[in-house]
Amino acid sequence: MTGDVSVRDMTETGFAGGHAALRVHDMAPSTLMSLLSPADLAALTYLVAAWWITGRLIEHPPAGHPSVAILMNDYRRAWMREMVTRQPRIFDASIMDNLRTGTSFFASACLIAIGGGVALIGNVDRLASIAGAVTHEPRPELFWELKILAVIVFVTNGLLNFVWAHRLFAYCAIVMAAVPNDITDPAAQPRAAQASDISISAAKNFNRGLRAVYFALGTLGWLAGPMALVATTTVAMAAILRREFWSSSRNVLMRDTPK
Repeated sequence: MTGDVSVRDMTETGFAGGHAALRVHDMAPSTLMSLLSPADLAALTYLVAAWWITGRLIEHPPAGHPSVAILMNDYRRAWMREMVTRQPRIFDASIMDNLRTGTSFFASACLIAIGGGVALIGNVDRLASIAGAVTHEPRPELFWELKILAVIVFVTNGLLNFVWAHRLFAYCAIVMAAVPNDITDPAAQPRAAQASDISISAAKNFNRGLRAVYFALGTLGWLAGPMALVATTTVAMAAILRREFWSSSRNVLMRDTPK
């Protein structure tokens, strides 16, 4: 199959089910772009912009209104300072183990989701028939494969962040173990500070992974059309920002935090 095949040919081939579905490598970039309407491109642009802006606001919030992620950094530093004087440090080791377990769970879930998405791309005809019946717009199978691929991209981003966060939590555990038991040792506080900085970096990557999962769920709205994608992206963005800036947990953290 050549790259100059028309969208009509693709619709007849991929949607009617008469022949094998076309794949990305079978077509020229111009043909791929012709599958997406201006509304689809605008909705995708909105999705990427919302994802970037959300991360930027959370990691670099206004000075007078810090996010939960930034507030927790101070508590992580306080945790490591208290760890120096705590004997034995079983409690601290237990917390670190729980953090790694949670990160591992999300990484495993992302792997399963990626596998499911890849399997769906390989057998997208049923999804195409159902989605086409809902939207009343017969489209080639490649059109739906692109939408599933967009979800997989966000899930993959989440996986990579979770994997790195898991590794950083392991580094943090090792640095914590290197903190001297003698609180008068001059290396005790500097190493505790190193452990807190690594923990903060791990938490940042973990939060990025969670945001990727939120937006992956939002991207599923694209299956129902560009306007649905805008709506589900807005819901995902609003949910994240509310929990970071206007949640009851943030109010609790702000009680004893200097403004």
